[in-house]
Amino acid sequence: MREKKACLIINSRGGQNIAKLPDITTVLAAAGWDTDIAIKEYGGHTMELANEAAEKNYELVIGFGGDGTLSQIVNGVMNAGGQHSTVGLIPGGTANVWASEIGLPTDPIKAVLALVNSEPRKVDIGHVEVESLTFPETRQNGQGQPGGNKSQKKKAKSSSKAKHHFLLMAGLGLDAAVMGHVSKPLKYRIGPLAVGLSAAKELPTQHQFPLEIHIANGSRKGEALWKGEALQVVVGNTRRYADIVEMTPNAHIDDGVLDVCVITAGDPLTTLQQVASLLLRRKPDNLTSEYFHGAHLTITVPATIDLQLDGSAVKLKDYLGKSDRKALKQVENKEQVMVNYRFDAQPSALRVAIPCTYDDALFEDSAGKKQEQHDSAQEERRQSAENTSRDKDQLDQSGVGERQESQQSPEHLDALLQNGRKVAVAGVTRVPD
Repeated sequence: MREKKACLIINSRGGQNIAKLPDITTVLAAAGWDTDIAIKEYGGHTMELANEAAEKNYELVIGFGGDGTLSQIVNGVMNAGGQHSTVGLIPGGTANVWASEIGLPTDPIKAVLALVNSEPRKVDIGHVEVESLTFPETRQNGQGQPGGNKSQKKKAKSSSKAKHHFLLMAGLGLDAAVMGHVSKPLKYRIGPLAVGLSAAKELPTQHQFPLEIHIANGSRKGEALWKGEALQVVVGNTRRYADIVEMTPNAHIDDGVLDVCVITAGDPLTTLQQVASLLLRRKPDNLTSEYFHGAHLTITVPATIDLQLDGSAVKLKDYLGKSDRKALKQVENKEQVMVNYRFDAQPSALRVAIPCTYDDALFEDSAGKKQEQHDSAQEERRQSAENTSRDKDQLDQSGVGERQESQQSPEHLDALLQNGRKVAVAGVTRVPD
């Protein structure tokens, strides 16, 4: 049996996840995986570790943490090309939306059993960058007063810190503001309640903002899809949002497009209707929501509007070069600076581990996958029949005496019962060839 190489990258969460390592590595070893362990030590370290593992051609790069850990690993593997390593997850964070999407158990031992009984599937990845900034033209006089109303565009150049890829979704507006102000120590202690506390603090400060969505046509804006005032924008590669709401219910992870949901601005009554719909119907209310999709989109919002990727807030400055950061810092009213975000779907860009028990709800090409499974199962049955026949022939030739010697003596069995170590079987999986 050939040993396969895996890299397990851990968000320790103050030591909570470390205690579960022996059981996890035992299951991986039993399934034929030679696993190296790496522990996150500082912000951004997970992405560096994943990038290093992918460049070393580890067959499986596993994140042990939540969606934030998974996001860092996806970006690290994608920065290395995304074609050699399969990304897997063992849920161990505050939010585990991806685990819910693919039916992965939240118990770490059950999750690793599902992981070793998974198959690599190619999925689309979302990509975001700042295409340009639009500044108000300022002709400085002696007092530094603005001297005109025209705009000038500056091409943005991101720093190496920026996360450009997302597996689940990107958000502009309230959600990013909330996630950007969640206390991590508090999140580790009380879990999702920390997000609720941040939301209660941020809600009164949020307001509607101008939004434009265009089809991206090369380096230029193409057809306008929507223009108006909005409270929230979600760009979905998958469906679930905050683990309970399907903001982009028609999204597929292999269709080559991104789905967009815009929560439009309204009066207090329509806002209440929207909240009720999200809580009770688990999806946005159609009266105050707009839906679009496309492979390449440009979304324009003020520079004061926050961005999140896969539930983790990101900073605009990380997407800008030195000159753009300096220019933005000099603008007194940053609401007048418009950011042109470019969103692209990257088809079949990454391999992820999908449990064999998953119902394929996120996959548009489910029929093709099932045919592949059928062909693979037939081949496995053929090989199994050949191995059984060969083993039978070997047993027939070995003789009765040898078989008798292989039987355990009663004394040996008594010793095992008295001194052996008891184990609990949590599940079973196929032993790899």
